Amino acid sequence: MAALLALLSSVLWGGADFLGGTVSRRLPALVVVGASQLVGLLAIAAVAVALGELDAPTGYVPWAVAAGIAGLVGLVAFYAALASGTMGVVSPIAALGVIVPVVVGLARGERPSGLQLAGIVLAVVGVVLASGPELSGRAGLRPLLLAVLAATCFGLTLLFIAEGARSSTVMTLVTMRMTSVVTVTLVLVSLARRARVRLTPRDGAPIALVGIGDVSANLAYGAASTRGLVSVVAVLGSLYPVVTVLLARIVHDERLAAVQNAGIAAALSGVALIAVG
Repeated sequence: MAALLALLSSVLWGGADFLGGTVSRRLPALVVVGASQLVGLLAIAAVAVALGELDAPTGYVPWAVAAGIAGLVGLVAFYAALASGTMGVVSPIAALGVIVPVVVGLARGERPSGLQLAGIVLAVVGVVLASGPELSGRAGLRPLLLAVLAATCFGLTLLFIAEGARSSTVMTLVTMRMTSVVTVTLVLVSLARRARVRLTPRDGAPIALVGIGDVSANLAYGAASTRGLVSVVAVLGSLYPVVTVLLARIVHDERLAAVQNAGIAAALSGVALIAVG
């Protein structure tokens, strides 16, 4: 069950990233992030009320706040890196964030089987290759540093969600979303005097889907982390670049490089080894 939930989170995250990236071609990325985070907050808050989770033990609070801040910093750093560097170099570096929860899990004494360890390595390599690395590209120091920051923040977010989920998965996500929404709102208000952005009905539906998809992915991953080894679950939950790349190929007819096809095959092989192990 843990593996299936983690894989579901990858599918949902990958779909949300693809849709968010598509909408961001028309709107500023910060606006898309802020609006989708608000939708996600409303959705998960409704779930919390329906399940009676509002009175859950509050051990999740510091982890949820940390996850909200880390997630936002990671997104900002990632978009800044993409804007100033070579996407084919930046994206694979950011995808390495999964190493953070894997290392922490192993350091805590988690012991995946030999097959699972092989699958973890194969899946991580596959995700990096599927992201489309330009092996000869020169991204520059600033984009590379931003990509490393994004990777670290993404990895910490996965770790913090798993920690908060020990007390309450749903309330971890509610608090996480509240933190990110308040932060983004403050930033947008400070920028409002410089530029005005209008959301049209055409933008509303996809942005809502991004928010619901993202928070659903977080929910699936949080539930998975309470049922399996974080070092394994985090890898399965980080296969979303493969989903995004495949959707771009299907919907936008973007061609896949040979290295990306090899990466997808490696990632899927890694999943198979983890499942068998």
